[in-house]
Amino acid sequence: MTTPYYPKTNADWEVQSPEVAGLDPAAIKTAIDYAIANESSMDRDVLKALTEKRAFAEPPPWGDIIGPTRPREAPHGLVLRGGRIVAQWGPVERNDITFSVAKSLLSICAGLLHDDGLIPDFDAPVRELVDDGGFEAPHNHRITWRHLLQQTSEWEGTLWGKPDVIDRNRDLAKDPAENLNKGEERELSAPGSFWEYNDVRVNRLSLALMRVARRPLPDLFRERIMEPIGASQDWEWHGYENSWVEIDGKRMQSVSGGSHWGGGVFINSLDQARIGLLMQRGGVWEGRRLLSQAYMREAISPCSVYQDYGFMWWLNRSGQRLPHAGTEGFCAVGFGSNIIWVEPKLDLVAVVRWIERETFDGFCQRVMAAIRD
Repeated sequence: MTTPYYPKTNADWEVQSPEVAGLDPAAIKTAIDYAIANESSMDRDVLKALTEKRAFAEPPPWGDIIGPTRPREAPHGLVLRGGRIVAQWGPVERNDITFSVAKSLLSICAGLLHDDGLIPDFDAPVRELVDDGGFEAPHNHRITWRHLLQQTSEWEGTLWGKPDVIDRNRDLAKDPAENLNKGEERELSAPGSFWEYNDVRVNRLSLALMRVARRPLPDLFRERIMEPIGASQDWEWHGYENSWVEIDGKRMQSVSGGSHWGGGVFINSLDQARIGLLMQRGGVWEGRRLLSQAYMREAISPCSVYQDYGFMWWLNRSGQRLPHAGTEGFCAVGFGSNIIWVEPKLDLVAVVRWIERETFDGFCQRVMAAIRD
């Protein structure tokens, strides 16, 4: 059996021709040209995009940006086959904001805490481990870690000045400017029975994870994931100007699970590809298990009320989200769009950044058409 390849440093990352990797070179070039030609319509000035255009269609103070931003770069990304780079384009070493890809990193942090026994049971109520007032109300009392990770918690409350109602009735299938019901009150369902993409609830998960870890999540993620996989040293993970708390006498920032109001993860495409490769290899890096089989199974298992969502990883079980991708594949997805696409059975990972949302399936179609074996 051939030993799986893992990259050392970026400078030593092996590059293989598409032909040797079992891909048609002309078809791969077509896919790259397509990604570049379909650059996101989001303004390259991220702060401007989040404020003047109201990317999430929120009036002040709901839409106030309270975390750092910086201008984004041109489209960029890369394709891996067998762990080796077979194609790349644009400034892949640029640490760009990556929006909700941060949610998938939060999921990995939850997996680490579960593997360590600090969160023994994903189906246990969060209140058993977190006593900060956020889970005391009768409705929130029943919320489990699984509910938060699968976005079915229906958590009710305000965090960092943002009420959960800000993302109620949020419809990801609609352009934010056309999602006219977003932010309107609606009757909450029982935890676990209704799926809704809600960034306030994701941030509530982040705070809960930090309270269990008793350390900043970026430190945990750096030590347990990024250093072992040989990632760069200059990626960043931020929270908000008002998301600081004290734990064990130490002041630390609760990071955001996206960049809806600024903050979040700033990372280059090469590092994202390493994360994708770790997930594609089932949580193992060079023979060392970094993420348990139990977490990996949970991460990419369908939510009971929405089959295309796992533990903050997007799935394609229905075949409807990405008709031209594999139904066993999964993605980390961020606004803009920023995507880590993983096809385990094909030994394929792609990072695609700043592509128009509706055209990503076209990129998948062109890559899948390039596969010869």
